[in-house]
Amino acid sequence: MLIIENIKLALNAIRINKMRSFLTMLGIIIGISSVIAITAIGSSMQGVLDKQFASVGKSAMVTYPNWNMIDDYIPSDALFDRDDMNTLKAKFPEYIAYIDPNVSASSDYRIGRLDGKISMSGTAAGRDKMLNLNMIYGRYINEADVNGAKPRLVIEAKTAKKMFGTENAVGKTVDLTVEEELKEFTVVGVYKEEDSIFTAMNTSQNDFGYIPYSLMPSQADWTAYFYMYTAEGVNQTEAGEKITAYMAKMKGMPEGYYMYESAEAQANMMTSMLSTVSTAIGIIAGISLLVGGIGIMNIMLVSVTERTREIGIRKSLGARTGDILFQFLTESMIISAIGGLIGTTLGCGIAAVGMSAFGVDFVINPMVIVLAVGFSAVVGVFFGIYPARRAAKLDPIEALRFE
Repeated sequence: MLIIENIKLALNAIRINKMRSFLTMLGIIIGISSVIAITAIGSSMQGVLDKQFASVGKSAMVTYPNWNMIDDYIPSDALFDRDDMNTLKAKFPEYIAYIDPNVSASSDYRIGRLDGKISMSGTAAGRDKMLNLNMIYGRYINEADVNGAKPRLVIEAKTAKKMFGTENAVGKTVDLTVEEELKEFTVVGVYKEEDSIFTAMNTSQNDFGYIPYSLMPSQADWTAYFYMYTAEGVNQTEAGEKITAYMAKMKGMPEGYYMYESAEAQANMMTSMLSTVSTAIGIIAGISLLVGGIGIMNIMLVSVTERTREIGIRKSLGARTGDILFQFLTESMIISAIGGLIGTTLGCGIAAVGMSAFGVDFVINPMVIVLAVGFSAVVGVFFGIYPARRAAKLDPIEALRFE
């Protein structure tokens, strides 16, 4: 019953001094809303990063020459042909789930009155499974397309709609120039790509598609650039070091002549950067919690002074020191907790609106909300201890004499 009575007294004091109580809460509101918003934005962006790397393939890896060890050009002895690529895959079956020469091309096209430009990535059969492509029409590039160097094209649904006026463009043809040779390409597949903040920020006007890498022999037949996917559960650092070391050994090149970059390392680096930035901004935002706590202490000291006579009356009627202490601590904690609830709601609202503006799913850990409100209450208790102790130690006779 004492707890309920103290809560009623605290709420009544807040009601009597509405504006003062709100201004006291303001520091807590700003601090909590900032921390919540930053945490929510960080979690939402982490979700975007995870989704984006999942679409690229977290097991993706590329190898390339170390240009710091090359004078003007890569000697022919350091280049790999298709047989060498197959040798690498046979040598490291436990590491390499997929490999192809990392080649690309672009071409202008004209369909009716539509002029455009399309970028093309050379691919082997099976990359769609590594990329988790959502094929909605037709099929992906297969072994027969690669072995026969057939002019086949796989495009995204939006590209199909733009080029042919329909997403189901399977069987449609378009003339494209690859390796300075004009060929009629047949669309054999269409995939659907989910929108993300990265696609929204992409200012490139080029369309995109996949074609057999064998259509680009000048790049694919002799290259030091490979695009590969490691097997599930493989340590990419270990795999990359062993593969590039073996590539150097194969070609009689010095150690470190070939390098690698992995999606896993890139994802970890971006996650670390995002976490560091969020933490740093969160700490800065958290300073306002300290300011809010000091504001609570200041107002509670004023409240103790204003209610000195009330304290004296309560003590003369039998209230113990602990009762007075608990009364003012309760009031301080409630002021802070209400500020925390308002700040949490405001922070979630800001983050949700901000993320929706960029087309990003709003994500927040419920535990963060619990911790935020709980922490705001703790701030109220911490900064309310001194005013509460001061009120509790007042001499009842002196308090009754106070005017």
